[in-house]
Amino acid sequence: QVQLVASGGGLVQAGDSLRLSCWASGLSISSYHLGWFRQAPGRDRELVAVSKGNCGAEWYADSVKGRFTISRDNARDNAKSTVYLQMDNLEFGDTAVYYCAADRGRSWSVQAVRYDYWGQGTQVTVSS
Repeated sequence: QVQLVASGGGLVQAGDSLRLSCWASGLSISSYHLGWFRQAPGRDRELVAVSKGNCGAEWYADSVKGRFTISRDNARDNAKSTVYLQMDNLEFGDTAVYYCAADRGRSWSVQAVRYDYWGQGTQVTVSS
């Protein structure tokens, strides 16, 4: 059974850092595109970073480029692996619920509907 569990959110001040973690079990994350999405109240869910499964390259939304870093820790044999989102120099506009997600497709996508598995979300609140 595939399970993604996100953690690491919290309440911080603008300029602070947080590291989100997403433990993945039941799948070999080396074969998946792994993304971090966020959703603020009244707004659509948006992709902020993705670690591409087929080449290991990364993509970032313009709003977080240079401040956020996605990385993965692949475990062997479908054991629990982890994908991280290091968030530095946080801004008030980063306030949202953050979700990790896994996409097994051949090509990666910014569209949430393309992702097959989701974590439960972790709240990040940045005070100005």
